[in-house]
Amino acid sequence: MNSKLSHQLPVRISVEVQEALHNKQAVVALESTLITHGLPYPLNVETALAMEAGVRESGAVPATIAVLKGEITVGISAADVERLGSMESGRVRKCSRRDLPIAVGLREDAATTVAGTMIAAHMAGIEVFATGGIGGVHRGAPFDVSADLIELGRTPVAVVCSGAKSILDLPLTLEVLETQGVPVVGLGTDTLPAFYTRSSGLPIDVRVETPEEVALIIQGAQRLQAQHGILITVPVPAADELDASVAEAAIQQATADAATQGIHGKAVTPFVLGRVAALTGGESKRANTSLLVNNARTGGKIAVALKALG
Repeated sequence: MNSKLSHQLPVRISVEVQEALHNKQAVVALESTLITHGLPYPLNVETALAMEAGVRESGAVPATIAVLKGEITVGISAADVERLGSMESGRVRKCSRRDLPIAVGLREDAATTVAGTMIAAHMAGIEVFATGGIGGVHRGAPFDVSADLIELGRTPVAVVCSGAKSILDLPLTLEVLETQGVPVVGLGTDTLPAFYTRSSGLPIDVRVETPEEVALIIQGAQRLQAQHGILITVPVPAADELDASVAEAAIQQATADAATQGIHGKAVTPFVLGRVAALTGGESKRANTSLLVNNARTGGKIAVALKALG
């Protein structure tokens, strides 16, 4: 990859991303777990590259983040996306905060989760990160809380998403976000999006209508020197929304299947997402890929608006 090692930070930053940061251009971080754990090949590669294209369409520079042979890499190449996406399932570590020292120390390839990507983005000086859905509190297991929620409480990066994955306990997830002091902003919505569907019916902290208003909130947090993230929620495009009753029935069945098969820990989410896709005849995949690309495009608009504020 055409990149150089940053002497100030324990991350490798591509030349394009370094130049964009140096020139104060808008940059949007993108995660890599969707490439290795979220979607099947080749849809995973196609979606990751479409997200990068969506960021560029908005006038920003994409920075897909992963760990490559032990180096936290900000701005991986298309060839790296293809290599990670085509690797055999289970060969790439799913990398959150606790996993980063392992992947770096053992010089592994690893895909960064929401939490892992936030950490690397903050190290590199990237203010906006776009993803699909964050982790949360697992259904029926209120003490199983995703590290994503804790990271949002301690790392000042704005995360653009379609809410928490609807396979989770969304009311409890909002409670944890409140405890962590994380503002939940709805861009064009009064309620928390439910990933595959546009609304969970759960109220959030504030609704805004434009990327420029989101940028003002991010700037406000920066002026306050806030040491927490901001969650910016964007509903899945209406044309690709999954029927709420269909989604819920599939989630309940998939969650029960995971329990029956003894699947737990970090393996639960990819299993349940895959099972939901099978149960809905691929309709959940269509919603998933649509919201991923839309969020990337929206993240680009927010990053551009933030830079325009100076």
